[in-house]
Amino acid sequence: MFAGNALATHDIESSLYGTSLGVDLARGRGVEHGHEHHIRAINTIRKAGSIADAVKQGVLTSGVMHAMVKKGNAFVLVGSVRDDGPLPDVYTDVLEGQRAMRAELTDVGYCLMAATMLHSVATGNILPASIPLTCVDINPATVTKLADRGSSQARGIVTDVGLFIEHLARELDPAYTGAS
Repeated sequence: MFAGNALATHDIESSLYGTSLGVDLARGRGVEHGHEHHIRAINTIRKAGSIADAVKQGVLTSGVMHAMVKKGNAFVLVGSVRDDGPLPDVYTDVLEGQRAMRAELTDVGYCLMAATMLHSVATGNILPASIPLTCVDINPATVTKLADRGSSQARGIVTDVGLFIEHLARELDPAYTGAS
């Protein structure tokens, strides 16, 4: 999985506090001092040492990043100058991040990109043209960006990514009952 600081931080904030940028995910309302949750999530992981260390220590017990660590799946997080934090696992040097991405691209047969235009374009630029790509985003400009930048094998799906991922999960695992 390739992503930025944001995906991991939002996922970890959701796991630790049940919020995203301080908004209660179950009720859709801001919570008192919730604006602090994003930075507190980053600092919690920094205190543990890394995302994997937070999982091993029982600090991080759910979410995408937890599942990635538990299943032993590789992830590369590459940041930008906009990042708050960032998490300790995030490559802050974009050239080092690109090298790490290239190292993880062996034996890729298909690439699904969801809700991350910058990482999708970066991945599309370093994958061989023989690898089919699908980009899913609610913004039509995002899904056409790859083809516009030279990845002619890219196909786009314009939809809400959350709905797409829920449907994909049900297709891949009939026992999946949905997000809690």
